Amino acid sequence: MKDRAKIGREWLDQVKEKCPEVKFLSHYALLGNFDFIDIYEAPNEETAAKVSMISLANGAFHAESLTAIPYKRFLELTEEI
Repeated sequence: MKDRAKIGREWLDQVKEKCPEVKFLSHYALLGNFDFIDIYEAPNEETAAKVSMISLANGAFHAESLTAIPYKRFLELTEEI
């Protein structure tokens, strides 16, 4: 835990270098099933997968990418059904 800040910076530097199109919105440390959650926008699923792979390559035991739809767009989609 003493190196957590350094590890986090190194991870973020790698993501910014390898996925410069990713726009980070929020970073959280969590109490519960996950240690950290990073909320970001990626242009496609492959870029999001790369972010997860960078986490795994840096020692994460579990990483996953979830697709999100802006709520306004979600409501528009409900009108199409």
